[in-house]
Amino acid sequence: MSESSLAQLLTGSGPILLDFDGPVCAIFAGYAADAVASELRSILQQADGQLPAAVAEETDPLQILRWTATLGNAPLTRAIEDSLRAAELKAVASASPTPYAYEVLMAAQQRGRPVAIVSNNSAPAIKTYLTTHGLTNYVSYVAGRQPYYPEKMKPHPYLILESLNALNARPEDAVFIGDSLVDITASRKAGIRIVSYANKPGKLESFSTAATDAVVNTMAEVASALRYCLCDATHCA
Repeated sequence: MSESSLAQLLTGSGPILLDFDGPVCAIFAGYAADAVASELRSILQQADGQLPAAVAEETDPLQILRWTATLGNAPLTRAIEDSLRAAELKAVASASPTPYAYEVLMAAQQRGRPVAIVSNNSAPAIKTYLTTHGLTNYVSYVAGRQPYYPEKMKPHPYLILESLNALNARPEDAVFIGDSLVDITASRKAGIRIVSYANKPGKLESFSTAATDAVVNTMAEVASALRYCLCDATHCA
């Protein structure tokens, strides 16, 4: 996508919503997601014994939380949520910042665009990361996973709508930047535009057939587009 086309998509004064794991950082860069998933499976095995093959092989801790919620066992769901939240807090200490994420936040602030983090990760982990990296002043709102209500995670639009309400913004004025198909689905349900960040092999192909508004390969493209202003259809600095 050309810089001017992406800039047109990102034009306006409404909020920029960012997913956390991907567009802002790699939360499990130093504390692997599959290690966290293994810890969660241990809790499940102690409670219920044998796990379905799909769960026994699952490497995404968020998916394990989703599956646990389907069991209808509230105490077990709470135990998995509490363990995952603790793991995320541990993980952000070694999370790897996404290249150009800071530039995106800075450009949004320079353009007067409020930023919200909208993530299936926990709010305490997100806020800890922002504080540690000196990014708190660039983010107006954090909508993280609702404790003990995994059904409200994306692709449900709950977290996006929560952010829009907190920022007193209309869906048509906002843009979400995410790196997954669930981000696309949640954005469509909420009625906002979506820029998909293809940060891993295979994502470009999956996004190309999804209902996304734009696809970028690097957050540098987003930062550049936010700095690109359109004045009577001409480029001005």
